[in-house]
Amino acid sequence: MKKPMIIFCAVLLSTLQSCGIYSFTGANVGEAETFQVNFFQNNADLVEPGIDRAFTQSLQELIQNQTRLSLVNNNGDLIFEGEIVEYYISPMSATAQSTAAQNRLTIGINVRYYNTLVPEQDFERRFSFFYDYPANVQLVGANLQTALDEIYNRITQDVFNAALSNW
Repeated sequence: MKKPMIIFCAVLLSTLQSCGIYSFTGANVGEAETFQVNFFQNNADLVEPGIDRAFTQSLQELIQNQTRLSLVNNNGDLIFEGEIVEYYISPMSATAQSTAAQNRLTIGINVRYYNTLVPEQDFERRFSFFYDYPANVQLVGANLQTALDEIYNRITQDVFNAALSNW
């Protein structure tokens, strides 16, 4: 009973290993070995301190966690850069008293991606996402951090998929 299982595991591992660039995250980095994420400047009309640094770090961490690429400060094989172009809060629904019942924080980020090894894959694209919250809640402290985490998780995954996934 154990021998067939060992043979099956050996065949499975050799098949996966022979694929070379197979990744459980769906990332296809090709021959790239390094990446860099340049600072995403906050150019939105409404400025929330620190969101530029937080987004830059979120994108770096996602790529490090989901690929074998090494983070470098310059001359990366894959380069991500851009700016935060939107940060705004808008009412989403009203109460019977004509006040907001729910608000929405929206963040939009313009991303330029350069693949120095395969320039045909370069792009410039805008990504955005939102977070809805009750109007009686102030978006500060832990509430703001929760909103930013959810938005950044979505946007960074979208950027990752656009740049490194062949879905």
